[in-house]
Amino acid sequence: MSHDGVGPRAVMRSVAFLTAGVLAVPALAGCSEKDPAGKPTAGQEIAPAERGQIADGGTLRWAVDALPETLNAFQADADAATSKVAGAVLPSMYRLDANGRPQRNPDYLESAKVVDREPRQVVLYKLNQQAVWSDGREIGAADFAAQWRALSGKDTAFWTARNAGYDRIEKIERGANDLEVRVTFSKPYADWQSLFSPLYPKDVMGTPDAFNDGARRKLKVTAGPFALDTVDKDSGEVRLKRNPRWWGRPAKLSELVLRAVPRDKRTAALAEGKVDLAEIGSSEAHRITLAARDKGKGNGAPLAHGPGAALTPGKSLRSWAIAHGSDEEAADEEILARKKRGKAVAKYADEQSSLRGFEVRKSLEPAFTQLALNGEEGPLADERVRRAVARALDREELARVVLKPLGLPAEPVGSHLALSGQQAYADNSGALGGQDTKEARALLADAGWVSGGPVKEQKEKKAAGAGASKEPAGSEASEASQTPAGSDSDADSDTDEGSGSAEDSGSSGSSSTSDGSDGSDNSTTSGSSDSSSSSDSSSSSDSSGDDGTYIVGEDGKPGDDKPGENRAPALLVPAPLAELQRVALLDQAYVLGVHSQAEKAQKAKKQKAGKKQRIGKKQQAETENQRKKDGPGTSGKVEKNLAHEGRTQFQHGGAPGAYAPKGTAAPGRVAAGPLAKNGKPLTLRFVLPSGPGSQSLRAVGERIARMLEGIGIRTEISKVADESYFKDHIASGQYDLALYSWPASAFPATDARPIYSKPVPAADGSLNVEQNYTRVGTDQVDQLFDQAIAELDPGESRSLVRKADARIWAAAGSIPLYQRPQLTAARTNLANAGAFGFQTPLYEDMGFLKKGAKTQVSPSS
Repeated sequence: MSHDGVGPRAVMRSVAFLTAGVLAVPALAGCSEKDPAGKPTAGQEIAPAERGQIADGGTLRWAVDALPETLNAFQADADAATSKVAGAVLPSMYRLDANGRPQRNPDYLESAKVVDREPRQVVLYKLNQQAVWSDGREIGAADFAAQWRALSGKDTAFWTARNAGYDRIEKIERGANDLEVRVTFSKPYADWQSLFSPLYPKDVMGTPDAFNDGARRKLKVTAGPFALDTVDKDSGEVRLKRNPRWWGRPAKLSELVLRAVPRDKRTAALAEGKVDLAEIGSSEAHRITLAARDKGKGNGAPLAHGPGAALTPGKSLRSWAIAHGSDEEAADEEILARKKRGKAVAKYADEQSSLRGFEVRKSLEPAFTQLALNGEEGPLADERVRRAVARALDREELARVVLKPLGLPAEPVGSHLALSGQQAYADNSGALGGQDTKEARALLADAGWVSGGPVKEQKEKKAAGAGASKEPAGSEASEASQTPAGSDSDADSDTDEGSGSAEDSGSSGSSSTSDGSDGSDNSTTSGSSDSSSSSDSSSSSDSSGDDGTYIVGEDGKPGDDKPGENRAPALLVPAPLAELQRVALLDQAYVLGVHSQAEKAQKAKKQKAGKKQRIGKKQQAETENQRKKDGPGTSGKVEKNLAHEGRTQFQHGGAPGAYAPKGTAAPGRVAAGPLAKNGKPLTLRFVLPSGPGSQSLRAVGERIARMLEGIGIRTEISKVADESYFKDHIASGQYDLALYSWPASAFPATDARPIYSKPVPAADGSLNVEQNYTRVGTDQVDQLFDQAIAELDPGESRSLVRKADARIWAAAGSIPLYQRPQLTAARTNLANAGAFGFQTPLYEDMGFLKKGAKTQVSPSS
């Protein structure tokens, strides 16, 4: 919802303040008496249980995306699987609690505190006297010193990915006894609790050869509740076993197996009993929910979802008739199709039966999705244009698109540097301001972008870097392949329109999209442009329980008519029948193949086909009367309209209030022409991934494109292959707008600085951006980070971090949108595992419930 904003003069004044380095915000978070950090937006779901309720023994098979390339967490190719192994087999001085805050790990550390601040900061660690490596040697100062030397950055022979914090250490020495370690810093370091987690033995950290190669595939010496047993590339498994020398609470499981299972194979792996715990997507979660719902119906009951759900009695009879008809060619084809359908139905039913032993545990990941604005060049190099983009966004709506259908709290993220519940969190979005269309337009006008100006002919260029193809709007090719960004053709099951995604999916663990992507790149254009788009594009259908129609002009969807072009009004059309919807909907309630469905229906009912309805002003009144006569459930008329000889289904530009199938473009607005400056239109390249696991990003991206159109900004949406999305587009700067996520760290002064620091020229003339892929930064933000990292008073350090965040908001290089959903499939009898949220998993407490035992009630979200 837009709000009345201030006028252009006030806009200029606020921009002047920002240019002068004065942050014009009412008050920075952290100044009030109430803790601005709050609590986590969603609680964890891990089926908590007391250790006495858990059986001793058993093997937990946990799905990971791939086997870890290295077991050294400090190397560049370490991944999530590396972290899981390290967490189970190596010491960590601190681990995160359910609020994402670091807590001392008593299994290794009796105490740790700053004992001196002048002339140097000194931290004294007192180790647990029982803490030993698996070879029997005590954990001590030699291990701390070896890790410091390897990660300090002073010896380039160590191939390290990062040295933050370790480069501020001056020396490490033994304390009063073997259990004490004194760490002296050359410069004050506020985030000292981030160090030595994990801690590797000196055998791994002692020499470059051991560091670089010795810990990639094996860890001979460990010190956790589990020890590394085998890494088997052929079977795709990392096998961990109980550590017999573990001094803490003994692990309940006898084995923990990390099994490589690609995301699109997870449903099949769960159904076949190959894994017990797996992160999943929304379509897989929906199938598991349906399986639990069908549990009481018995194995022989037909399912109301899946590949057999579309086979109504009428269609079944027609199929039988064709298979036994006189047309031998048609009969052979139908018999083959019936056999194929029967196998798919049987496979789906077997999988659903097996999935009844699982449940979905959900929370929010300690990571957030943001809209990145590349400020290196082009229109977004102007801070006013970036701020206009930000002020056009309804972040609450974007959060609802992804999180509401999953039953998770749909709250926008208010910080770049922490998430709700973490110590450094405060909602600083007020430094930029909320959605305000009037203010956004004023910012664009102040930047010189005016409506209706002359536009010079632009030479065609690539939309978003290498590999991205762009088809000019209005071309013959684009009419066949492009979809207006205002349509929901790529909205996924994470959207509120597609919450019933997997009902009609017949493939195991696969997620289908309507963009037809096969890894190739596609472009679409949105905005007050002269592009036209074929209405053969797939449209979305709302599964919220209505009749499948929407009021044209009431959902904010723009038309895509040429400015000033006279188009016939849209036809008043009744909604398709539920039967037709079930056939057409796949995975995310998207209409797929609606034309071919309609054409087949029309051919089968040729003798009943009447006069074809036509679009035009003269026919509108007659059509309205026909709709009232036939009623909203008359499939024959609908099918005739949908199958208009393979041509356009509906004309765009109808009057507001007319009914049309979901996804039909809204009526064209009176356009004053595109925004332009110096003869160039205001068009931004919006790069999105095209893979089947990226539906939610595409859905959000298309919503954003519609919001930007409301202030006159056109977007060219370029869908690129997942494998090239980050490397070839985000990291290389080949984009204007993009969506991607960052993890939220418990130590933002250290971990977030490379993401938001000001890029500086490198020796070779290139721009050193570190991880700041928006290329937007300020000296003030860098100074606040430097001050925060050197401030040893925790409260003051957090206050400086919050001030830095407010300035990052004001620079509008990136806009945090929502916390990522975390969906986990777990066996119903598995305890203390699932959607962990912020918390570090306690591997020793995971296990399977004893017969008759029950879990505790999970914390409320």
